[in-house]
Amino acid sequence: MSKPSTIDAFHATLAPEDRAIADALRATISATLPEAEAKIWHAHPVWFLGGNPITGYSKLKSCFRLFFWSGQSFPTPGLTPSGTFKAAEKRYTDADQIDHDLMAKWLSDAREIQWDYKNIYKTKGRLDRLK
Repeated sequence: MSKPSTIDAFHATLAPEDRAIADALRATISATLPEAEAKIWHAHPVWFLGGNPITGYSKLKSCFRLFFWSGQSFPTPGLTPSGTFKAAEKRYTDADQIDHDLMAKWLSDAREIQWDYKNIYKTKGRLDRLK
């Protein structure tokens, strides 16, 4: 089975309860970051500003994960650190758990606070702050 090449195709592969979460996340991201480029990247929906990954989501075995590449640097609380760089996440098992106002604050933080993941290979793994 081939991997989805569009966000619509990604959503079409989901069970109805998972699709409800994905649709809610996508709606808030698209409304808050209309200037962002949205595409499938590494098999998951991801939004980019200036070629730099900002946010995305993925289906994990037991939940949906909303991911922010620079989330550990956000002033707005509520995200859990993820990985060894600056990323943070929030996990959901039901669309009713999504606080869209809080999510919009994280997305605004994501627009203002960015670490340069686009060039991480050029800098040999060193992350530099953008803006």
